[in-house]
Amino acid sequence: MASGSSDTQAIDGVGVLNYQRAIDIARNTEGDLDPNIARYLQNALKAIWDRVQQHPDTYILTKDEFAVFNFYRHLFHGSSVAECAIARYWQHTGTAR
Repeated sequence: MASGSSDTQAIDGVGVLNYQRAIDIARNTEGDLDPNIARYLQNALKAIWDRVQQHPDTYILTKDEFAVFNFYRHLFHGSSVAECAIARYWQHTGTAR
């Protein structure tokens, strides 16, 4: 079950963000990340993790959700639910990891 959600949000001084653009900015930022972008990504991660937890055995991350989740993967080290969600993503894309 994948939601296909990639919420967009207008951020002052940054413009319209979606998951992928926010991740691109975060990856290319040296030093401190703009607090508005950090907050956007943290909210996105919480929403994604909530969806995974609601359907821990069946939820399939979208490409954009996976990008956010993978950026924060270190926060889920040792979580079997997170590991299974990542494995399902790769199985769904046809790319075994």
